Formats: sequence, C-alpha cells, structure tokens
Amino acid sequence: MSLEAAVAAVRHVTDRRPRWAMILGSGLGSLVDTLDDAERIDFAALPGFARTTAAGHAGQWVFGDWGGVPVILMSGRLHRYGGWSTAQLTFPIAVMGALGVERLLISNAAGGLHPSLRVGDLVFVEDHIDWLFGTPALRFPRGVEPRPASAAGAHLAGRDRSSLGLPARTVPLYDPELLEAALAAARQADVRAVRGTYLATLGPHYETRAEYRMMRRLGADVVGMSTVPEVVAAARLGLRVLAVSMVSNVARPDCPSKAEHAEVLAAGADAAGPLGAIMQRVISP
Repeated sequence: MSLEAAVAAVRHVTDRRPRWAMILGSGLGSLVDTLDDAERIDFAALPGFARTTAAGHAGQWVFGDWGGVPVILMSGRLHRYGGWSTAQLTFPIAVMGALGVERLLISNAAGGLHPSLRVGDLVFVEDHIDWLFGTPALRFPRGVEPRPASAAGAHLAGRDRSSLGLPARTVPLYDPELLEAALAAARQADVRAVRGTYLATLGPHYETRAEYRMMRRLGADVVGMSTVPEVVAAARLGLRVLAVSMVSNVARPDCPSKAEHAEVLAAGADAAGPLGAIMQRVISP
C-alpha cells in the first residue's frame, strides 16, 4: 500500500485540506447529500483502498462543506469479516492523517444491549471491549509513523502496549472533550443520546441469546462489527476521536426476534438527520 500514491490520487481531484473527517456506518450514507460543493472519489480510484462488500456502503470519499466547515465523509468501510486485514481496513485512516485531518468521527450501526436503549438512539462511545482478536497488530504503510507513546492513548487491557507504540498507562482513546460536546449538542437538538461502552465482534453473524446476556454482564451497552481498529489506528496517529453507535436493533434475549440487515439500514436512514444536526453543532467553528 502506497500512502504517497493514495494522497496523490486525492490531490488530483481536490486540493481541500479538511481538519475533520467522518466514517459513515450502515444506513448513514445519506449524510453525504447534506454537504455543499461535494466532490466524490470512489475507493477504486484510490491506490491501496480495498473494495467494501457490505450492503449499504457506497465505497466513496466525499469532500465538501458542512455548515461552512470543510470535511471528508467516508461513505462505507471495510470489515474484518470481509476477509480484509487490519492494515487494509485502517489504511484510509493513515491517508486522512497525511491529508491533515486532526479530528475523526467514527459512526456505526450497533445492536443495543442495555435494556433502556431503543432503536434510533445514539450512544457516544467512551470505552470499548475488543473481541476482534488482532486489532492492535497494526502495520502502517511506509512513510507513516505513529506518534510517540507519550502522545497516543489506549485502553487495551491485557495487551503488550510497548509493541504497539502505546503508553503503558491507561488513557482515553475517545476524546473526552468531543464526547461532552456531542452530548451537549444532542441535548440542544432534542435527540436521545447517551454515553456507553462498545463491544466489537468479528461477525458477520448476529449474536445468540446467551451471548447477549454475557455481553450485558461484561458491561457492554452496544455491540457491532467495526470501529475499534479505526479508533486504535487514529489514536496512534494522534487524531482526536469521537465515536457514535446508532442503535439499529435491540437485544431482547428473553423475547427473541430475528435481526435483518434491511432493518439496520432503515434505522440508520432515520438516524442520519439527528446525527447530522449534532455533528454540525460539534464541528461548527
């Protein structure tokens, strides 16, 4: 993967240098239509970018202005269950850093584990549990250097942090100031939003009733199949990270129902407007 080639391909289309970027989860692709003066680049036109296989993921980078602030919206992402390595699915983060991005919002569609959650709720992530088994084994492309250990943050209990370029002590991966700003913006926009813990699994199957019960006991509020590798990569590159889960279905282990991807996409489409309203408040200059 050539970082220089990917950056050159972007620069061939646009010379914008946004400080904000956002990865759009399942069903949230309509947010690209809210950008002014949009310029689109297909993943296929960016060297080193793999092809997204998840339904509802357009596979594009969209540059534009959001409330007067230049941003990159990444419409679609890669997942480990698609056969991609951690290095492949985090390569776009390295390109963002090379383009000057400083703040990254990572969104996802997730199953609600906490009994108080409802479909459409937004859960801003303050911590995670990593069941992707291999997320920290990051290999950046040539020319990309992680920030010194004292400048990066991680919460990777039980891992050898010294081999990751991460500090030995526990510091937040998820930026506390951005988290508080997002929750405040949600209150102003009258949107249901809370803070919580995200559990990342390999997928692509949904969880069993017994697994839902176990995840609740572990302290997870939402469960999904993405986000954590991107968060860890962004933190290593010194980006400030805000992550949000849109609750697309709710786990009811004692009253089971079948989860369908079409429902996930529909819930994301309904949540796109409220999430966009929150983010415009957060990123406003």
